[in-house]
This record gives sequence, structure tokens and C-alpha cells, in this order.
Amino acid sequence: ITGLEIELMRTDLNHLPMTKQRELDRVVEILFQGFREATQEATGRRKSARILKVILFGSYARGDWVDAPFDANQFTSDYDILVIVNQKELTDGVLYWEETEQRLFDAYQVEKIIRTPVNFIVHTLQQVNDGLSHGRLLFTEIARDGVILYQSDDRSLAEAKPKTPEQAYHMAEEYFKELFPGAMWRFELAKFSHINNRHSDAAFDFHQATEKLYRCVLTTLTFYAPRSTNIVFLRAMAEGLDKRLFDAWPRATQAERAMYQKLKDAYRKGQHSKHFEISSEELVWLQGRIQILGELVHEVCSGRIAKLKIDAEAAAK
Repeated sequence: ITGLEIELMRTDLNHLPMTKQRELDRVVEILFQGFREATQEATGRRKSARILKVILFGSYARGDWVDAPFDANQFTSDYDILVIVNQKELTDGVLYWEETEQRLFDAYQVEKIIRTPVNFIVHTLQQVNDGLSHGRLLFTEIARDGVILYQSDDRSLAEAKPKTPEQAYHMAEEYFKELFPGAMWRFELAKFSHINNRHSDAAFDFHQATEKLYRCVLTTLTFYAPRSTNIVFLRAMAEGLDKRLFDAWPRATQAERAMYQKLKDAYRKGQHSKHFEISSEELVWLQGRIQILGELVHEVCSGRIAKLKIDAEAAAK
């Protein structure tokens, strides 16, 4: 067994307060409850649907989390969870995990039965191992720091194969050049729609700009972004990588937090519900915040690419 695999076998949460350990027990329970309900009427091979592992990663696994429950405008770490399932089809977030995502949100925001936000990604073991073999930093960090909360399959994750400094530099630069201009194009489309009083269209494109900006920073920094349109989830992942991004969205008041939720709702309700309404003043506010987000993403990504370039040049000497 390699040192990496030994690290992956870690199952203790002794570095966390007991309240956090109990919360994570509840999170795992909610994940399983939602999965059972989503697959209870499955037929064929889907009847053998199983969760193989649930792994805590990120700041709560490493031990460097930030917890500021009484200050809504201060960065607070989320629980980051990897769920490993036994079939690729089960990674479909809309079909199998949307209700669970909402249930976890309600448990935190409405019912207050957990005090920490939860983000989770779902992959097969093969997808995780492919990520490790391609040097995707998120999976490398999971393999290095992850804590197993549940497992029915004791196979270890594959050994990580980090990219060379030159590969990392070129890949980060490629992701940034591909995604950042696309995000800014959607931002311009949103402004055009707003000027022409197409408010729902403007809100939808502001959502798309925000989603693409977070995908840009996630892939530039880690070579990975989850298949999710949930900008609350993507924001939390990105802010966990670089806390400068937190400054894009004020959240001290309920009104400020509600505005980001309205932007999230614009993805579906803005296109499919006649009841979705957003004012010109709200669009102006969103435009200003997304402008700031774009500037921060550019700063964070450019800094990362510059550092990777220096590393690549040093390695080539």
C-alpha cells in the first residue's frame, strides 16, 4: 500500500468538534435518504444502485476551516463532500440528486438542523481515478486529505499523477482563455437585454456569466469544475480556493442574500416561469456585482497562471 492509499484510509474526525461530527453524521444520513428515494423505483441494472464511499474533503478534512456563524458577511467554510457511486448514470444531478441538494439547503437555511452549508459532488470510482491519473488537483487533494465518512467498497483510490509544471501552466492558460471571454460575452448580452427591457433574458444571461466565471476560476486553479448549474454551490467551491472572491457578493443582509438566490433562480424560473419577476434596479445591482466578480476572477486566474509560468520556466532550466 502506498503512502497515498494509507492516507485515504483515514476515517477519524477527532480533529473536529463533537458538534461538527454530529452534523456530518446527519449530512450522510440525508445523502442516503435522498439517494434511496431517488432510486426506489429503479428498474434493470439501476436496481443495484449503490453508494460506495462518502468522503469529506476541503477545509474540514484538512483542519483549517473558518466558522463565523454570527457574521453573515464573513467567509465561512462549507462541508465539501465527494459521493462515489457504482454507476455512471447515478452521477446525473438533476435525476438523482436535485432533491437531496434542496434538502441539505433547507436543513441549513430553513430548519436550522445543521449549522454549516454543505456542497457535494458525485462521481464513479473510475471517474475519480481518471481525475487522479490526469493530475486534476481537486481529486489529488481529496486523495491526500480526504476523510472517509462511509464506505461499502474498500478499494483505494488510484495514485495521483501530478502534471508537470509545463503541463499545468499550459492547461491553466488554456482554460482561462477559453472560459473567461465566454463569461464576459454573456455579461454583455445581459446588459443588452436589460437596455431593451427584456428583464428575464437579462437575468438568465447574468446567471450564465456568473456560472461561467466560477467555472473559469475552478478549472484554471484545479483543472476541474463540477457538472452543476447551481451558482451557490459553484460560488462556495471557488471562494474556498481563494477568499478574495468572497468580496464580490455582500451578504450581511437578508436582501443581499435574497438577490443572489434570485440570480440562481433565473436559470430556470427566468426561462420557464411567467411568475419570475426582476426589476431594472435589481438588474443594475447584479450587473455591478458581476462586474466586480469578473475583475476578481481575472486577478485570481492571472496570478495563478503567472506563478505556473514561473514554475514551468524554472523546471525547464
